[in-house]
Amino acid sequence: MSFSSFGLNPLLLQAIEEKGYSQPTPIQQEAIPAILNQQDVMAGAQTGTGKTAAFALPILQQLAVSDSANASVQALVLTPTRELALQVGKSFQQYGMHMPLRTVVAYGGVSINNQLSEIAKGVDVLVATPGRLIDLVMREAIDLSSLSFFVLDEADRMLDMGFIDDIKRILRSVPATRQTLLFSATFDDAIFKLSQKLLSNPTLIEVDQRNATASQVEQIAYEVDKHRKREITSFLIGSKNWQQVLIFTRTKKSADDLAKEMCKDGLKTEAIHGDKSQGARERALEGFKNGTIRVLVATDVASRGLDIQQLKYVINYELPHNAEDYIHRIGRTGRAGETGLALTLLSADETWLLDEIHKITDTRLMQQWLPGYEPNLDQNFVQKNKKAGGGRTNNRGRSRRR
Repeated sequence: MSFSSFGLNPLLLQAIEEKGYSQPTPIQQEAIPAILNQQDVMAGAQTGTGKTAAFALPILQQLAVSDSANASVQALVLTPTRELALQVGKSFQQYGMHMPLRTVVAYGGVSINNQLSEIAKGVDVLVATPGRLIDLVMREAIDLSSLSFFVLDEADRMLDMGFIDDIKRILRSVPATRQTLLFSATFDDAIFKLSQKLLSNPTLIEVDQRNATASQVEQIAYEVDKHRKREITSFLIGSKNWQQVLIFTRTKKSADDLAKEMCKDGLKTEAIHGDKSQGARERALEGFKNGTIRVLVATDVASRGLDIQQLKYVINYELPHNAEDYIHRIGRTGRAGETGLALTLLSADETWLLDEIHKITDTRLMQQWLPGYEPNLDQNFVQKNKKAGGGRTNNRGRSRRR
């Protein structure tokens, strides 16, 4: 199957060819025809499989053939984070580069004035975070009354971050008759409940096992004492000469502290999280992409929306409290058919978090010890392991599997 088989506009096909896309991915093969048939869609697929193009291409196609002369927004895409909004907006702009359609991105953390200026020039597609969109609506800077397409990207994250009230408020400003698209890598009961309120007789698309981790990503868990996590991290990166390593922590303080200590180890490291200004986050991300920054430490604000070509290494310095976030973290590597390595540093008090990940992914990570960094198997460790449901320890300190 080729992209031309969808009957897409030649200008879209030209942009797709210039992007280097040859064949549609499985999620694109199923979602694009359904959206072109004007069906509501609820779609799930592993991260890095082309979900953005799966909804952006058919939306641009339909906007291109629309004879509407209305100057108001025709397509609205809501994302949970600034990084994802920028990524999705860039994709729309690239796919529609040869078409007379304008895409504007609006998000918080920066002055609203530039965004107001861009909107005043006209906007066909608006990609926004919920809070900034509500601000624009209250200022009457944006008109959603003629909206044709309403997209929730990473809908599960919307619920995790407490956006449901904002979404309900936004829905009061959009027409009841619209095409609604809900995309995510993970589905749960809350998502299905939300879909019943948003979607009309939707087409359900799941190209992989629900909540599956990316199949091309190798997953390893090293058991290590908590106070030695920074030491083993710097050792692995330095001894194996890893470049472009993305590390996830649970808290902003942990991210800042780890970045500071790793710089002392001679590894150029920056941290990004919600307390950083948008400018600082963008500079850190750009430095990471161009190689001037070797290691990027991030909280889960960055687990969705980071699209770094050929990123090979992700380290879970601390496991997330929300098991679904693990899927999105490791999905930053192994994208677009590439392979990747996702390494988890597991301390004794985190075994229950790993158990939660095992439950939702229906897999078990191989747990092992790195020579020289074996955990201290004192009685406290053994008791915590048993309480968390862990297997028996190997008293000889060799690598083990569960």
